Amino acid sequence: MNETVTSFAVNFIATIGILFLVIFVVLVIAGVVMYRHDRKQTSQTILRNYPLIGRFRYLFEHLGEFFRQYFFAMDREELPFNRAQRSWAYRAAKNVDNTVAFGSTRDLRRAGTYYFLNCPFPTLSEDSAASQPMRIGPYCREPYDAPSFFNISGMSYGALSKPAVQALSRGAAKAGCWMNTGEGGLSPYHLEGGCDIVFQIGTAKYGVRNSEGLLSDEKLREKAAHPQVKMFELKLSQGAKPGKGGILPAEKVNQEIADIRGIPVGHASISPNRHPDIASMDDLLDRLIHIREVTGKPVGFKLVLGTTDWLDQFCEAVLKRGIESAPDFITLDSADGGTGAAPMPLMDSVGLPVSESLPILVNKLIQYELRDRIRIIVSGKMINPTDVAAAICVGADFVVSARGFMFALGCIQALQCNKNTCPTGVTTHNPDLNQGLVPIDKAERVAHYHHNLVHEVETIAHSCGAPEPRQLKRHHAAVVLDGGRSVPLNIIYPEH
Repeated sequence: MNETVTSFAVNFIATIGILFLVIFVVLVIAGVVMYRHDRKQTSQTILRNYPLIGRFRYLFEHLGEFFRQYFFAMDREELPFNRAQRSWAYRAAKNVDNTVAFGSTRDLRRAGTYYFLNCPFPTLSEDSAASQPMRIGPYCREPYDAPSFFNISGMSYGALSKPAVQALSRGAAKAGCWMNTGEGGLSPYHLEGGCDIVFQIGTAKYGVRNSEGLLSDEKLREKAAHPQVKMFELKLSQGAKPGKGGILPAEKVNQEIADIRGIPVGHASISPNRHPDIASMDDLLDRLIHIREVTGKPVGFKLVLGTTDWLDQFCEAVLKRGIESAPDFITLDSADGGTGAAPMPLMDSVGLPVSESLPILVNKLIQYELRDRIRIIVSGKMINPTDVAAAICVGADFVVSARGFMFALGCIQALQCNKNTCPTGVTTHNPDLNQGLVPIDKAERVAHYHHNLVHEVETIAHSCGAPEPRQLKRHHAAVVLDGGRSVPLNIIYPEH
């Protein structure tokens, strides 16, 4: 028996030794091949001067963006979202304790920081009120009484995976909020959860285009016939790329997505940088009125605000036609990026952030007495209660978020949205990757995230003496300016 065990041990060690020797020889051969290749190639100086060893530089450069968020960056340092913001979203989605201890890690002296001005006698729990539905489109055949002030922003099926859209649809139904389709058209997965839908019409008119790529009344009626489709949103521009159309890489355009959008399979889908048939304020109003007449449902438009002088012309054109001709809503996007793939100069440097553009838009509508007619929806990096409450203080009727709900789905900010390699299955159509995203489980997290964010915005409102969030006004908040001093929002942005 002992001899058998000894013989087995000797054979095992010998096998392991041979295996290591084979691996070592293979590595040596591979190293020699790579060394010769690096020495002879002419495109990369580092590799030519430091063959083989220089490869580690590119490896570390690639891995650096992933390791920084775990090992090197402080809680409040990262962009586009820091660890503190992401951690709040994850805990809210999991419905676990979201309290903190031992003081805030937020730099309260940094310019742009919001303070909410609590009152000496906060709203008692028994005096608080649930947020009431708000009507959009009073002049439509089918106005929409939107139940929640916080909703899911536009993300297309194609940019998002099938299980991600399924989870968002089911989660939105549980939460009682709407889901925007994004410009990629209406898929069965948007509808299957039973949530309210906002159909977005992009510059390529995916899902409602005819064979020539023009807007089809027949397909508009077809989409409006779905009782879940509550509103139509005409997208003029978006935060990721103002002035440029949507980009869907060719590897994401499979047969199903091509059929939904009405485009060829396997070809990159690049939308025009604007609607070719809309070149003036009158064209814009004509198009909005036409869509509303065809569908019978509320219609508005989405944009990033850059120049502002056109707002006077827009408001005057509305008043000249009559208040019923106004868009039912305007979705104001922030110019600090979004979920979509975009050139860096557009992502970084074009358009106004919503912190500046929102008070401009609200004040202009007040000036022309259109504020009560046109609802304002705001989007742009608002994934935590503070930013949502601040937007309501300035004048938003609704806030929509894309990346907040992506975090609820399990997004880890891997920055792979445009490469079909998302490790969490949110933005990839690779079945080996998106099989890890289970829609039934993630739908619960979507609903929890919505519920907890709304609850904490309500808590902020109660601290300020407002029974419910939409009663928050500019005098309830202050913002830190350069120099570290805070000034109430009603002083910086007086309503006029």
